[in-house]
Amino acid sequence: MNNELLINVTPSETRVAYVENGLLQDVFIERSGRKSLVSNIYKGKVVRVLPGMQAAFVEVGLDRTAFLHVSDVAGAPARGYVNGDMEVDSSPEKNSGNSGNNGTAEGDIAALLKEGDEILVQVTKDPIGTKGARLTMHLSVASRFLVYMENMDTIGISQRIEGDEERERLRELVREESDGVGGYIVRTAAEGASAEQLRADMDFLQRLWRSVQRQAKDTAVSNVVHEDLHLVVRTIRDMTWTQVNKIRIDSREAYIAAGEVAKKFIPELLSRIEYYPGERPIFDLYSVEDEIQRALNRRVPLKSGGYLIIEQTEAMVTIDINTGAYVGSRNLEETIYKTNLEAVHTLMRQLRLRNLGGIIIIDFIDMEEEEHKRQVLRALEKAVALDTAKTAITEVSPLGLVEMSRKRTRESLSQLLCESCPSCDGRGTVKTAKTVCYEILRDILREARQYDVKQYLVLAAREVVELFEDEEAASIADLEEFIGKPIRFQTEPLYFRDQFDVVLM
Repeated sequence: MNNELLINVTPSETRVAYVENGLLQDVFIERSGRKSLVSNIYKGKVVRVLPGMQAAFVEVGLDRTAFLHVSDVAGAPARGYVNGDMEVDSSPEKNSGNSGNNGTAEGDIAALLKEGDEILVQVTKDPIGTKGARLTMHLSVASRFLVYMENMDTIGISQRIEGDEERERLRELVREESDGVGGYIVRTAAEGASAEQLRADMDFLQRLWRSVQRQAKDTAVSNVVHEDLHLVVRTIRDMTWTQVNKIRIDSREAYIAAGEVAKKFIPELLSRIEYYPGERPIFDLYSVEDEIQRALNRRVPLKSGGYLIIEQTEAMVTIDINTGAYVGSRNLEETIYKTNLEAVHTLMRQLRLRNLGGIIIIDFIDMEEEEHKRQVLRALEKAVALDTAKTAITEVSPLGLVEMSRKRTRESLSQLLCESCPSCDGRGTVKTAKTVCYEILRDILREARQYDVKQYLVLAAREVVELFEDEEAASIADLEEFIGKPIRFQTEPLYFRDQFDVVLM
């Protein structure tokens, strides 16, 4: 497989595209004024404790107060850790030790925190929409192979490392080098790592953690204590490099920085990093710009002629699958089955590319044969297993629906690049010109009953004024006769269709 990372750097924005065999699979975008906060550590202040929700709101200096659930409070059990890997499993039966936290079962938030408490917290999910950042008090710092967790006293292994012998080898190496203070998560990239590499990572993490502790003492409340790395360096640290053949960077400064990081931590990566000075924009090499634009569309075509309709709402994401122009060659059931199978791989790629998460409802085309339903579900499970985000799926319902959840830690592509339409307010529909015309007629009649004026001036969008001058001319004439006052119209080029003003003159 020919897999490449294309890195586009400008003063205001950094973009990283992961291309697999010429096809864009994932994209990360970080803007100077809107960087991801995930993994940043803050000194926060509890401003509100909500026993009914078993949560607290914490002021950390962001636009909105952040959310801290009782399960993420120091003294309560830590959840599995995710940082560029599948969620680790800490159960003994999977060779990862136990959860390791010395706290009791999930307890009462009011017994653990009170308003005014100053606490160290770490961001696990960026602010999304109207929701503030999600926090945890189970702090961690990451390197290439390991994650150090202060509140953990055992060793966890990434679930993506599947071989039992390798899992046991890594666990023993880390245990031998550990000083027993805190715990470690062995990341996916550590598969095949030597004892020297793991030891170097552990030394680095210990130095970094001591630095965080010193910084925390000198940092004022509601300020950042520790920031995660820049997107380019973070990507180099977190990717599984056995799957990447080449890294192309179009900024000489970023290229030098990436080379320094690789030389220090991943020397085998140096030969794969190259500076791209070409006149043609780097994201045009594999039509990445076009793919990003297409990822903002509702409709996603399938090669067979079918298509997906992807709708993102506040509550959930819905995916509807249609056969479209695909008629197959045998019978309807076979056509539906093949369309659903093709849709599985496309929708999973779109979920990654668009960074869609939360509750996802997939509306497969209804299949009659149970074997076809099983095969489609198995195909979905295999595709989900390749996703780095934590996911869970259900069986196909009698209506042909599959419920799926996908962990999200940052804004989706559309939330990052787009905003709600000011005319439709994100509904996706606007009033017809005729509907607006009738609203104006009612508004004039309402004003006429309250005020005695000489005439009325209506300011409206061009298409609304044109409708009054054509199809609705008789309606205006009737209204003028009824109220005994003239009505004039003026086109306002900057008005949206449903905007208007009735001026009393």
